[in-house]
Amino acid sequence: MSRWRDLPESLDPRLRHLVAELRAHKDRSGLSIAALAHRTGFGKSSWDRYLNGRALPPEEAVEALAQVCEVAAAPLLELRELATTGAAEAEAEAGVETVRPIGAAPRTPVPWTAILLSSVTTSLVMLAGLVLLAPWEDSMPSAPAATATERPAAGDVHPELGVYKYSSGTTYECDVRRDDDGLLYAGYSRTRTALLDKNAYRWAVVEAQCLLEQHGASPGVVDGAFGTNTDRAVRQVQTEAKIAVDGVIGPDTWKVLRK
Repeated sequence: MSRWRDLPESLDPRLRHLVAELRAHKDRSGLSIAALAHRTGFGKSSWDRYLNGRALPPEEAVEALAQVCEVAAAPLLELRELATTGAAEAEAEAGVETVRPIGAAPRTPVPWTAILLSSVTTSLVMLAGLVLLAPWEDSMPSAPAATATERPAAGDVHPELGVYKYSSGTTYECDVRRDDDGLLYAGYSRTRTALLDKNAYRWAVVEAQCLLEQHGASPGVVDGAFGTNTDRAVRQVQTEAKIAVDGVIGPDTWKVLRK
């Protein structure tokens, strides 16, 4: 159970209620702030602000927390809507923004008319450009397909499955094959250098879990979440390969898994 800091007395009751519910769900899930950040894609510093009443969490953050804690998102989103109303009312009465990260700039009126005119102008210019370029389109060489690049912490991108996002209960099939370079691949990542350890959540973890199964070391559920079972399987493979047994998948361990 987390030892939470007391919320400010001046905090709007509606935001206080939302924060209390978010804290309760986070505690019941048993997730640390670091694990919550990994699974939701919102950083540790962001969750520190959200869970201590210093910033109103965006809808996406509330939905992500509900998903990883396996609770309904709708009640939390309703509380967030009430908290948003409370913040707006307090701002209107006091003339200041009540829920703002430290050092954030005050809001200024949005020049919607200017933005609209700018958008229309930009659209017309782009349309004219497309009309002029259309006759030449067939003669232009095709651009090379974009290659997938691995991303840190929040997840990486699979060329077909998209950005990785942990979802409880989701598992992946393993179809490990030897490629033209003589190495084993399961089709989720081609990395041979990514550093993975406990609390990592990535397509590269799915790849590693499939390869661990291929080598007879069961990681448990193949879900892209580097947990205790995956850690145990990694150490088993490292022990059998007579390399450093640290539970971390790095270049040396990838070399073993790809063989």
